[in-house]
Amino acid sequence: MRRRTFVGTLGGGAIAGFAGCLSREDTDDEDENGDANGDPNGDETPDPEPENPDLEGTLEVVTYESMVDGDNPAGPWLKDAFEEAYPDAELEWTRLPDQGINHYINSADQGESIDPDVYLGLNIDDLVTVDDNLSDGGLFRELNTGRIERSGRIRDGLDMGDPHDRVLAYDTGYISLVYDENEVDEPQTFEDLLEPAYEDALIAQNAQTSDPGQAFLLWTIDAFGEDGYLDYWRDLQDNGVRVLDSWNDSYYGAYMNEERPMIVSYSTDQVFASAEGHDLSRHQIGFLNDQGYANPEGMAIFEDADQLDLAYAFLDFALSNDAQAEIAERNVQFPAVEDEHVDLDEEFDQYAYVPPEAVTVGYDDLRGNVDNWVDEWAREIASQ
Repeated sequence: MRRRTFVGTLGGGAIAGFAGCLSREDTDDEDENGDANGDPNGDETPDPEPENPDLEGTLEVVTYESMVDGDNPAGPWLKDAFEEAYPDAELEWTRLPDQGINHYINSADQGESIDPDVYLGLNIDDLVTVDDNLSDGGLFRELNTGRIERSGRIRDGLDMGDPHDRVLAYDTGYISLVYDENEVDEPQTFEDLLEPAYEDALIAQNAQTSDPGQAFLLWTIDAFGEDGYLDYWRDLQDNGVRVLDSWNDSYYGAYMNEERPMIVSYSTDQVFASAEGHDLSRHQIGFLNDQGYANPEGMAIFEDADQLDLAYAFLDFALSNDAQAEIAERNVQFPAVEDEHVDLDEEFDQYAYVPPEAVTVGYDDLRGNVDNWVDEWAREIASQ
């Protein structure tokens, strides 16, 4: 499973940008030395909008399982609302294959046709994996944001760093710790997790098979560097960290059964816990080093999309007020758009927390490195 239907929480309802991330630049301003995309060669804008867009037919969108299945997912609402807005169109969901983005990379590499038009749920590391295995800028189209009117609503800091402009964020989450305050105190730093007080306390996820697992690994790389992160993980192992394959296994299978008092999860966890009537004392949020790892999710159009006009319409629709609110509240993630463009329930604002500082490892640093980091971690840690 690529993402969870419900996600985690700790400190303040306001939404912050990412510290250290690229800033999203205004795509509407024409560069004085180039075209509207800032291209110094003055190349034509990609995917110019036709006079009469073709907004009929079936739009196929691939996404992760929890977007369409589970308890009150956003996918069915998005389908109904999109089809109401575009009555001659049908939205068809396709569940992401087990291999994730690699399924489509392999298909493109072998010259096979790719059926979906849109990919909903891209992470920065997915883009890096694409470009590490295919030619730069492959698999997805460069977007003409002039056709996506609401793209200007996206908050600064949610640019995913793609040098080929293939992706727009539609939500974001922050990786944090969730802990039982009846059993352990809130750890303040990564080093605190190595203390005897947290022996056999922490549940984490496999960086090979889990998005939050990989995000937590990258967070430790940001904290300790390429030369120090494996030493830190060896110390975590010595202190009894338990690594499970998926977020579902670790959260619903282990943490909710009170097998351990602490888990790597999301900073919106109290939204889920409150809605389900769980004891919030077991759903406290811990921000190590006063940070959370920012994990934006994006949407892109496949290079050979059959329904190009409908695909652009869908990307714009996903940034509308209603769609952003439904995605945020049903997936328990933060919206991608500025506050004035989305209305959230009071309960979401009350229980969804933003870290004092958001960190992430960007596209440039991940490029050519992320697979090696994960492989080294897997040989050293996951195989034990």
